[in-house]
Amino acid sequence: MSQETDMLALFSDVHSNRLALEAVLDDLEERGISRVYCLGNLVGYGPDPNGVIDLLRVRTIPSILGNYDEGVGWETGDCGCFYPDEEARCIGEASYAFTVAEVTSERKAYLRSLPHELHAELAGKRVHLVHGSPRRINEYLLRDRDERTFLRLAEAETDDVLCFGHTHDPWFRSYGGRLFVNVGSVGRPKDGDPRAAHVVLSSSPGAPIEVEIRRITYEVEAAAQAVLAAGLPPALADALRRGH
Repeated sequence: MSQETDMLALFSDVHSNRLALEAVLDDLEERGISRVYCLGNLVGYGPDPNGVIDLLRVRTIPSILGNYDEGVGWETGDCGCFYPDEEARCIGEASYAFTVAEVTSERKAYLRSLPHELHAELAGKRVHLVHGSPRRINEYLLRDRDERTFLRLAEAETDDVLCFGHTHDPWFRSYGGRLFVNVGSVGRPKDGDPRAAHVVLSSSPGAPIEVEIRRITYEVEAAAQAVLAAGLPPALADALRRGH
């Protein structure tokens, strides 16, 4: 790449999985990418929410508020998550109870300080960062959602690129002249690949934006064992192993 190439790294949905986050940050450091943003859901489901929060703060990585961060930061009683069945609801409630008890008051104050959205620039192009969607923090913009949803969002969007997470499934596509990028999940992928996911955007002045979905190997079994050691439901450990 030429020296004029601008690069921006984005990740989301760390979900208290510090081992996965460390692997992603090591990858970015090796590649010399210094402009990094987190698109929310630092906490939930995993064993080390405080460690994830601390790591992002030490690295001074700008982050936005995810639905789980909101639920824990304000102690609302739930994470604003969708549960397809009663078993998933029970697992989710156990995760929330663990996380809200584990995260310290000072770190909850940090979560409450996070903005709902951020804007970045990449080689003269504007990049809009949200967690679920610009409309709702917990909206699921799934890759197979009706095209009309994306066209409506594109019509309302003033930036060139809309980046988001929440569904734990990375993909990108253009709608209505806007580039939509789902950055996937660092700590709890749901696309059948257990490796941590993040995205690198690159461009140069006057050139289109290129999207690279990166998958990073980390010690998944160690993370799964930490889930069990924390007393979290075994299904959460299995989900890490399966990437689902």
